[in-house]
Amino acid sequence: MKISIITVCYNSSKTISRTIQSVLAQSNVNLEYLIVDGASKDNTVAIAESFKEKFKEKGIDYIILSEKDKGIYDAMNKGVMAASGDIIGILNSDDRYASEDILKTVEETFEKQHTETLYGNLLYINNEKPYRYWHSGKFHTFKHGWMPPHPAFFVTKEAYQKYGLYRLDCGVNADYEFMLRLLEKEKATTCWVNKIFVYMAAGGTSDNGINSRIQGVVDNKIAWKVNGMQPPFYTVYWKKIRKIPQFITAKFIKMEK
Repeated sequence: MKISIITVCYNSSKTISRTIQSVLAQSNVNLEYLIVDGASKDNTVAIAESFKEKFKEKGIDYIILSEKDKGIYDAMNKGVMAASGDIIGILNSDDRYASEDILKTVEETFEKQHTETLYGNLLYINNEKPYRYWHSGKFHTFKHGWMPPHPAFFVTKEAYQKYGLYRLDCGVNADYEFMLRLLEKEKATTCWVNKIFVYMAAGGTSDNGINSRIQGVVDNKIAWKVNGMQPPFYTVYWKKIRKIPQFITAKFIKMEK
């Protein structure tokens, strides 16, 4: 079983090195790593290319694509279509895997559970300290504000082919629409692994400022609409309420170095 990891980036020279190193550190797994760059104007591509020899030494297929795109989800789609692995994961260019055995855990779980998707937990960090702990929990309806963290969400190549790619008409929440479509609408099989998969930098694309938050609410509604579904009025409120304890529990999490 082969795993393809995709990192989409644009002008990410300040953070991408650590992201790449976390993938390089993964052990005992058949791996392919794709960097999909949006024609960065800084030295992001040069940094990515500097790792070529290290990936070659470990026998990991390492692919760098750099060209203009229509945004982050268009770039993700390019990565998915180029990926040759049986399992596909997306790792943001300012995030990193929490330990060296994450992808091995993913591989073993897919082999054991024979599922179409799986997901783990996620820890937001701020200044290298735990900030918000997204303890996913077992699958629960999206109607009650539940959803898995996208960077900790893995999908088989066959599932992408069966259910489709990321929609470019769902704005900043195309990842939400994708998971809603797979898990809520199509009932794709899934499995929760109670383990922190990813350390995510606080302040991502869909979390920057009040205007972005408002746009996120609008895009959430679009995500349901394009799938022919209507969420209860309380869904948007439950989605916010679920985040509150995540800031509290983060204080008790110890990060692996």
